[in-house]
Amino acid sequence: MTRTPGTHPVESRYARTWLLVPATRPDRFDTSLHSRADQIVLDVEDAVDPSRKGSARADVIRWLGDGGQAWVRINDRSSEHWQDDVEQLKGVPGLTGVMLAKTETAGHVEDTHEALGGQTPVLALVESALGIEDARHIATARGCFRLAFGSGDYRRDTGASAEDLAMAYPRSRLVTASRIGDLPGPIDGPTVTGGHGALREQSHMAVSLGMTGKLSLDIDHSPVINEVMSPTQTDATWARDILRAFDENGGVVRDGSDLPRIGRARRIQTLAQAFGVEPL
Repeated sequence: MTRTPGTHPVESRYARTWLLVPATRPDRFDTSLHSRADQIVLDVEDAVDPSRKGSARADVIRWLGDGGQAWVRINDRSSEHWQDDVEQLKGVPGLTGVMLAKTETAGHVEDTHEALGGQTPVLALVESALGIEDARHIATARGCFRLAFGSGDYRRDTGASAEDLAMAYPRSRLVTASRIGDLPGPIDGPTVTGGHGALREQSHMAVSLGMTGKLSLDIDHSPVINEVMSPTQTDATWARDILRAFDENGGVVRDGSDLPRIGRARRIQTLAQAFGVEPL
């Protein structure tokens, strides 16, 4: 169940497309793993009716034990299902990490990390006004690997619209918190309407704010998200040339514009290498 030969594996810290797959659809697990998505997330939370939580979780654990590899979105800390999630997923082979639904405090992350044995990374899905306001503490919590934006639940909680201006504040809070916590860039919420044009536009907006990944509910969205959230070959060429010139100059900073330019070039080069983008 490893990825199809020829695909370029992307580490979770750099992953662009995070494909959510209902845990009630084990027939989709293999297909999703072999897709263009950088990471897949098997969802035992929102995508599963409470009466089916146990059987869906068992299907996920069975697939992981048979050689599958994925993240799992588990139920929130206050849910009656959280304890079963962490107890049964603890130590399961193939579990890359867990996405913790409705994270609102640092304690939610730390309790989950500890319950899973202290080694499993926790991706904190922030979905409410309280979570957004406490994002800094969540990002610095023990075990927190990365932040993600549950945009739909956030809108339901606050009454905010889906317009870019309304979403700029929570997205920026997650970007700032991630920087403070020394985490990779946060993961934006999914685009559920408007087709590929809207997906491309919203992905560009997320990148402009400093986000570096995006949740997805549609396997066909992966190529668009990956393209928008990757440096181009032109970007990679620019970064290579800037860093080469800096090295040839003995690493001497000439003026105040050098350090920001070099910093940007290094970020681009790191991402280009992670995504297999070669300079021209």
